[in-house]
Amino acid sequence: MGDIRIRAETLEEFTTAVFEAIGLPHDDAATEAHVLVWANLRGIDSHGVLRVPQYMDSVKAGGMNPKAHYRIERETPATLLIEGDYAFGPVVTTFAMQQAIGKARQAGVGWAVIRNTTHQGAMGYYALMAAAEGMAGLAIVCNPPNMAPTGARAAGVHNSPIAIAVPGKERPAVVLDMATSVAAFGKVNLAVDKGIPIPEGWALDADGNPTTDATLARILLPAGGYKGYGLSLMFECLSSIMAGNALLAPSLLGRTVRRGTQNSVVAAVDIAAFTDVDAYRAEVDETVRGLKGLPTMPGTPEVLVPGEPELATLAERQAQGIPLPAGTVSNLQAAAAELGVPLPAELQ
Repeated sequence: MGDIRIRAETLEEFTTAVFEAIGLPHDDAATEAHVLVWANLRGIDSHGVLRVPQYMDSVKAGGMNPKAHYRIERETPATLLIEGDYAFGPVVTTFAMQQAIGKARQAGVGWAVIRNTTHQGAMGYYALMAAAEGMAGLAIVCNPPNMAPTGARAAGVHNSPIAIAVPGKERPAVVLDMATSVAAFGKVNLAVDKGIPIPEGWALDADGNPTTDATLARILLPAGGYKGYGLSLMFECLSSIMAGNALLAPSLLGRTVRRGTQNSVVAAVDIAAFTDVDAYRAEVDETVRGLKGLPTMPGTPEVLVPGEPELATLAERQAQGIPLPAGTVSNLQAAAAELGVPLPAELQ
């Protein structure tokens, strides 16, 4: 069975119903579904609806909290500390970025640290929230260890993603969204759903041996060796330790850490606090134009900037629908059967 295609609106409605069925209030379920399908539309399938079974299992195990009471615990004119209460990540992170944007309008910068959230989806979504308001946006996240420090055969850091977005004027926002590993674990999961191997250099098995078998991959490898490892370590210092909720040290030293716990930073920077916004946006466009004017290597049609491949995929999938591999479809069918949620025709 090959990939099936499904309209984004249909997939989002179905996914909202699934999340409502596991206990999320309607608005929270809609937010969660929207962020996942947003990722699928842009080809970031590793952070799309293939995550639904994982989230269901987490709720059953007491990890993700569908009835979370997230709240602001500390606040200054420019900063926030938010207790997430193990909320579904997109729910509390959307709230946090909205708060950071509000702070930035008043103070020039809004910096929010989130403690005790859960999987947040594609972090570029939140950085782009700020860019949509004419601001620069940043988002980072940390988790317990799943990536080997350079030279190690065991997990010691997390493959902490970072996303940065800035607005253009005539061109779309430029957005970098990357893990500090060679590939995110979601891409390993996607390979499992597709029944294909992963490339060499992505992961180690449970014994610390290199593997291309996606079903055996347990430990990710850092992008750029020491560079990815070093960034991930510093992100722990800026998020988890800053929130008084360290994740790496307790995990490494044998203390219990609640499975799936994440800490995060989202920030918004008001460009107008530093320079003219229109001039800034125009200069971003000019920078992109200059990059695209560079001579290219043989076989490379053009120089791309961060976010462009996703926009090309977005246009195609809005027109043709989102492709879902057989493994993802099977998992969504099982979720619907378990929860009594009607399946869209495309998934039957």
